[in-house]
Amino acid sequence: MGTIRKSYSGKLKGQVALDAVKGEQTVAELAGHYAVHPNQIKKWKSQLLTHVEELFEDKRRRNQEQEKDDLIEELYKQIGQLKVELDWVKKKAGYVRS
Repeated sequence: MGTIRKSYSGKLKGQVALDAVKGEQTVAELAGHYAVHPNQIKKWKSQLLTHVEELFEDKRRRNQEQEKDDLIEELYKQIGQLKVELDWVKKKAGYVRS
């Protein structure tokens, strides 16, 4: 039978990562205190440092970028649909490409 993976809450992950960033204790000490593998602590710390700028990003700008991406995706879908319809009309009309 396989081993069961541990699951940690976001709150715990955040607390461990913050403690690791503070540097008041070594990773080994944190691992013993929180009963988490040192490699996992390093991974959470890295994730925190990588994504910290997202916390302070302007949400309006992020929403505008998401809307722009959604619009582009919708336009590509429409282009694809129109191309299929055009090819069908050409086939039915007997248009031969040279």
